[in-house]
Amino acid sequence: MSRRIFLLCFALCCVSPSLGQKRRPATPAPPPEPDQEEESAEPEYSFNPIQAQKELQVGDFYFKKKSYRAAAGRYERATKWQPDLVDAYFRLGEAQEKLNQKEAALAAFQKYLELAPSSRKAAEAKKKITQLQSKGAKPK
Repeated sequence: MSRRIFLLCFALCCVSPSLGQKRRPATPAPPPEPDQEEESAEPEYSFNPIQAQKELQVGDFYFKKKSYRAAAGRYERATKWQPDLVDAYFRLGEAQEKLNQKEAALAAFQKYLELAPSSRKAAEAKKKITQLQSKGAKPK
């Protein structure tokens, strides 16, 4: 019996110092710093018509909210995902026209006509090109 009490007291003495100590949480390692080149690099665009349509829809949303700069950015991305997406060029031209970026709008409408000379909006694009040129926009 005395042997059991001795072992019990011994076990409590060994364990008790660790009971009073607070455990410190492990400090996480600092996140690795991204390479400067990775931050400044543009995303790599490859042909992706689904992503292009998404960008076009988001651009339309921004255009309706009169956030023309955001809309123009989305339309431009849509043209990078799908370079032959004629609607994106037309809408890009409209957004840039609203931003008073005449040369950029002119280039977008010209690209639209280059890709779709007989489309349903071709006459409207020609009219916008004429208007922009009369306002001093120079073709690139």
